[in-house]
Amino acid sequence: MELFELVTPRTVPEAVKAQARSNTAQNRADVRFIAGGTNLVDYMKLNVETPRQLIDINSLPLTQIESTPDGGMKIGALARNSDVANHAAVKAQSAVLSEALLAGASPQLRNMATTAGNLLQKTRCVYYRDTTTACNKREPGSGCSAIGGYNRMLAILGTSEHCIASNPSDQNVALTALEATIHIEGSKGPRAIPIADFYLLPGTTPQNETVLEPGDLITHVTIPALPAGAKSYYLKLRDRASYEFALASAAIVMKQSGGKVDFIRVAMGGVGTRPWRSLEAEKSLHGKTATPANFRAAAEAALHGAKPQSQNGFKVELAKRCLVHAMAQASQNA
Repeated sequence: MELFELVTPRTVPEAVKAQARSNTAQNRADVRFIAGGTNLVDYMKLNVETPRQLIDINSLPLTQIESTPDGGMKIGALARNSDVANHAAVKAQSAVLSEALLAGASPQLRNMATTAGNLLQKTRCVYYRDTTTACNKREPGSGCSAIGGYNRMLAILGTSEHCIASNPSDQNVALTALEATIHIEGSKGPRAIPIADFYLLPGTTPQNETVLEPGDLITHVTIPALPAGAKSYYLKLRDRASYEFALASAAIVMKQSGGKVDFIRVAMGGVGTRPWRSLEAEKSLHGKTATPANFRAAAEAALHGAKPQSQNGFKVELAKRCLVHAMAQASQNA
């Protein structure tokens, strides 16, 4: 781990100013915000991340978890994963988020990890973590060792010839299905970004993962109210029962009326370079009866564009079965 300076701002404007002043578009990692540190410190120990200054934001008033007047939720950037997962309003109004958070990491990590930190969680690709190997995400232009290498855990949707790293988060799959909005304070003023627009595909610039700019600080996330009667379900498939990242996961929000699905949101994890919403699956299932055959058709649509690599072809069928089972469970809840 390299030496760094620790700065503790007292207000959100101070934190924004400190990072915007120090970072540039060419070197976004020069100064970093830190809260729980469950991801950043890990990569600093590996010298994957080498910031010269950390801005400790733990004292900022960003821990709220509350219902909004319109029936939605507002969750502060510094709300701990364990607090969000066990909050009564979250479990009542956005159950899929609680289920996703409880499926992630360990109780000890959930007690430290924050909402914003999870939004910015880095890939677990072994080559990104190994500074002796080529990785375009870590060192642009160096190549992608995962293509043709060890890629069992990596993405089959949204990949490019420059990067096939998967997004590891459980939280963000649920937030995608819930159509969350990410609220940011930055040097250009406040912004509200739908989660569908927050993450970038790797393309030719896999080092750019989100639309955040130097100085941008996530302050909170809002979740709109679900239609009356809508139910949700999160399913995570992994190699072991706990403390493991998803091979495939699914977050489903569903409402039925008159025996047919009249509201459906489908998001997947473990298979995409970002939390992956499947508009194709939603279109396939909307207006149809909740039957195994229609669930399978929706799953086929969701994985139609999959591009498996040398070791993760099994994910195509695994993800389909994950979706079918998650839809079935959501339909029973509904």
